[in-house]
Amino acid sequence: MLDCVILGDSIAVGTHQFKQECQLIGKSGINSYQFNKTVNKSFSSNVVVISLGSNDNIGIKTKLELTNLRSRISTNSKVYWILPSIKPDIQNIINEIAQHNGDIVLIATKLNKDGIHPSWASYKELADNIK
Repeated sequence: MLDCVILGDSIAVGTHQFKQECQLIGKSGINSYQFNKTVNKSFSSNVVVISLGSNDNIGIKTKLELTNLRSRISTNSKVYWILPSIKPDIQNIINEIAQHNGDIVLIATKLNKDGIHPSWASYKELADNIK
């Protein structure tokens, strides 16, 4: 069994449907500030998957919040970021944090009609790429 945790928003919840061997710490609609305020602990799983940023608004200091979260993850963990399909400024922040830490960025290739959430096929693809 993979020692794995999935952190984040509704996209994390959807990914967990296809990666149920991982522990889920997530909630639909949560933003990065709320996540850090609610879940203030460190993570040392072999694999950590992060899906945050889609629900961040202009009042949230996304770079600060996501950097804070990343700093609480063990340097021995393999970290995956699921890139939000919207908000190019947040995509850039995630890519920068991931590159700085040697993390892997996953991109949903097919989206639901809402243009935000991955399709079920894309959720499966994301889950298959988490190893």
